[in-house]
Amino acid sequence: MSVVEKHNEYAVGIDIGGTNTKFGLVNQRGEVINSGRMKTKDYPKPKDFVEALYAQIQPMIDEVKALGNIAGIGVGAPNANFYSGNIENPPNLVWDGIIPMTDLISKKFGYACKITNDANAAALGEMMYGAARGMKDFIMITLGTGVGSGIVAGGQLIYGHDGFAGELGHTIVKPGGRKHWSTGSEGSLEAYASATGITITAKKMRAEFPNSMLNQYEESEINAKTVFECVEKGDAIAKEVFRYTGQRLGEALANFVMFSSPEAILLFGGVIQAGDYILKPAKMHMERNLFPIFRNKVKLYVSKLNEADAAILGASALVWS
Repeated sequence: MSVVEKHNEYAVGIDIGGTNTKFGLVNQRGEVINSGRMKTKDYPKPKDFVEALYAQIQPMIDEVKALGNIAGIGVGAPNANFYSGNIENPPNLVWDGIIPMTDLISKKFGYACKITNDANAAALGEMMYGAARGMKDFIMITLGTGVGSGIVAGGQLIYGHDGFAGELGHTIVKPGGRKHWSTGSEGSLEAYASATGITITAKKMRAEFPNSMLNQYEESEINAKTVFECVEKGDAIAKEVFRYTGQRLGEALANFVMFSSPEAILLFGGVIQAGDYILKPAKMHMERNLFPIFRNKVKLYVSKLNEADAAILGASALVWS
């Protein structure tokens, strides 16, 4: 644990994922001073999950009590409602229905608790600790297994009237296009620009081009990582997979820009590891599809947050927001 001054404030950050839950203590400088993780799926009952969280986090809290106060607990989770404090019908968690997560955590830990979806938490973390520090208008796009987003306008995260605003990953970028594997919608951004979407694109393109290096892999081995490996070896079809992905992303970004006129769009997640193979076509197609008054004004940034700590930082930022 790093050396800290007395009387600092600390926030607990918890990121609940379908497979793992990450948690840690964060100081006001955005340093994760202690952290851990546990398997979300090991706890089919939310109350048992909170009990297990307490058993792991409370010793961390006890360690820093002499150095400062615990300001509260922030939680990022899928389908989390900032207003109600509930996780509502999460598609990829082991729990069904409405889970009163902030109530459960507050009662167990004795601290105030706030919750929002994981992409909103990422946006708050970027605004407090990362590349969006000082910005009042920006959009955060998380590109991983799915596509998440958080919209900040006038220095405020946009939640909407019901707490679920900002689902840009499920906006339609190609009407009548690819059917989403979970929602059933046709042509959503997530169906193309997520790691899952890249896998689908790669499998389709390799079937059309037998000479591609992608055909050296078994069907089950095709994913964003193997596509990147083929690109690095000079495979033109693998490069086209990323170019096409970047095009779909850029077209969507143009719509988002014209909606809220952000200073910047920040990209985060494993998909961005492909770098310019995706970023260059994304930038080109964003600019190409913008109304002239918006062109060459919006910066496209890659998040500077440490990916290992970003989820915890984002959740902790809720406490001070």
